Amino acid sequence: MGKICLITGASGDIGASIAVSFAEGGYELILHYHHNEEAIKNIKDQLPRDAVLQTIQADLSSETGIESLCETLEHTVDTVVFSSGVSQLKLFQDVSDEDMDMMYNVHVKAPWKVTRHLLPTMIQKKAGNIIVISSIWGDVGASCEVLYSTVKGAQDSFIKSLAKEVGPSGISVNGIRPGIIETKMNRHLSEEEKQEIIEEIPVNRMGQVEDIAHTALFLADDRSSYIQGELINVTGAWNG
Repeated sequence: MGKICLITGASGDIGASIAVSFAEGGYELILHYHHNEEAIKNIKDQLPRDAVLQTIQADLSSETGIESLCETLEHTVDTVVFSSGVSQLKLFQDVSDEDMDMMYNVHVKAPWKVTRHLLPTMIQKKAGNIIVISSIWGDVGASCEVLYSTVKGAQDSFIKSLAKEVGPSGISVNGIRPGIIETKMNRHLSEEEKQEIIEEIPVNRMGQVEDIAHTALFLADDRSSYIQGELINVTGAWNG
C-alpha cells in the first residue's frame, strides 16, 4: 500500500485539483466532502482505478460533523490537506453568532480536532505531513471578510506553533496562502472586477487551482522536509 492522503473539502475546486495532483504523485486518497457528492464522483472518474480508498461525508461546521469525520476514518493517514473553506462577504456589524460559530468550526476547530486525532499515529511512526490551505487574507486582512481573515490568521498561528511542537517527531507542518484563484468562491466578481484585480497582479493573471495543488504536493515530498512551519504565498506577488 502506498502513502495515504486525507483531503478535506475535496469537492471544492482547489480540493479536487489537490486530489488529482496527489493521485498522480502516487498517493491513495481519502476524500471528504460536505454535500457535493456529484463533484466527488467526477473526481473519481478522473483518477486511476482504486486511487480513492474512502469517501467521507461530514459537515465540518458542526461538532458532530467533525467527530463523525474522525470516527469514520478507516485507514492510517500519512498526509492530511485541509482545504475546506467557506468565504463570507458581510460587514462585520451584520455577522451573526451563528456565522461566527460556523466559520470557527470549519476553519479552526476542524483542523484542530482532526489533527489531534491523527497525531498519535504520526508521532509513533515519526513521519507525517500536515498541510493547511490558508489565505493571503490571514496575513493582510480583508474588508467585509473580517471573520474569514480572522480564522485564516488563526490557521497561520496553528501552523507555526504546531510545527515547532511536532517537528522533533518527524512531522511536517506547513500552509499555503493563495491569493485570488479562479474558483467558484470568486463567482461574485464580474468580469470587469476580475480584470481590475488582474491589473494589480504582477504576473498579470489570476491563480489557477493547479498552482495550489502543485505546491501542496511539493510540501508533502520528503525532499522539502527542511521547510517547516512556513506559509507559502501563492499570489503572483499580489498583496491584496
